[in-house]
This record gives sequence, C-alpha cells and structure tokens, in this order.
Amino acid sequence: MKQLRPVVIVFALASAGLLSGCAGALIGAGATTATAASEERGLEGAIDDAKIRAEINHLWFQRDIEMYRQVTLTIKEGRVLLTGTVPGTDARVEAVRLSWQAAGVREVLNEIQVHGDTGFSDYTKDVTISQKMKSRLLFDKEVRNINYTVDVNDAVIYLMGVAQNEAELQRVIAYARDISGVKGVVSHVRLKNDPRRIGG
Repeated sequence: MKQLRPVVIVFALASAGLLSGCAGALIGAGATTATAASEERGLEGAIDDAKIRAEINHLWFQRDIEMYRQVTLTIKEGRVLLTGTVPGTDARVEAVRLSWQAAGVREVLNEIQVHGDTGFSDYTKDVTISQKMKSRLLFDKEVRNINYTVDVNDAVIYLMGVAQNEAELQRVIAYARDISGVKGVVSHVRLKNDPRRIGG
C-alpha cells in the first residue's frame, strides 16, 4: 500500500467537509485519520471515498444548489448511496448521472424519493431515529459500529458498510426494525469476505 503524506490526508478530508476551521483541521485530523484507519476500508479507502464525495458535491453544486441540498451522499469503498427527496424524476435521474461522473465510483445505489413537496418528511423524527440507531450500534460490543453508516429519510433507515459476518448484520438490521416509528429498513451492507469488495 502506498504511503500517504499527512498533508494529503488532511486536504482530502477537508475537501469532503469532514474538517472545518483551523482548530478542526489540527485537532480533528488526527481523530478522523485514526478512525478511518480502523475501518475495514482502511485509511486509503476512506481518502478515496472522500475524494469521490468532494467531486460529486462539486458537480451537484454546479448543476443545481437544490440538488446539493436535497440529496444525501453515503460512500463506502467506491459505492455511492443516494437518499433524500427531490421534486421530480428529472432531478432524480440527473443526481444519479452526475454521481457516475466522479472518478473512482464503482456503483451508484439510487434510493432517492420523488415527492412534489420536498419538505414533507419529518426531519425531527428522522434525526431522532438516526440517533437511536447509532446509539444502539455504539454501545453493542458485538457490533463493529465504525464500519456502518446510518441514514434516515422519511422514517426509512438506510444502512451502508461492511459487516464482519452474517450474524452481526442480522443483529444490526434487528436493531433498526425495532425502533419505534421506522417505516422500513434498506440494507446495502456487504459482508467482510464478499468478493465484490475492493481487496475482498
């Protein structure tokens, strides 16, 4: 694996919006780097994903600031999960098309909802569900929570990441289904030994 200089690491993470301000760059860089290195995708994989995030965000922002605001990105090992709500199918298709233009994208998972009123989702409810889910994963010693990302849109939980085994994955999905108010659970999690993974 090629060596990555600290300045390159900080730049990639900062450009993806993971660091903010001088203090954040100085204090957050070490913590963010250590966290990324502990994930199954590793530090280099995390940096590659950060570059993809920065490029897609740039493409969206140039095309339509509302797209940048309405669609959420989750990226793991070059797999891009799109969630959120847009006003029409054209915006949905365009968000996907632009995502494929970023270098390093291996797959685009389109979970964007189309609804005339993009503010119809109960944001507070979604945040509460997300916090509950993340808390459950954080305090379960049988789950490597660092490998999972949780996104909630209109009370649907979207899971992304890498599970150590099938038992861990089912444990995570069970947590999601057990949260009050959840309408559905969509898993895009892959197992650690899945041959489709980079280096898998």
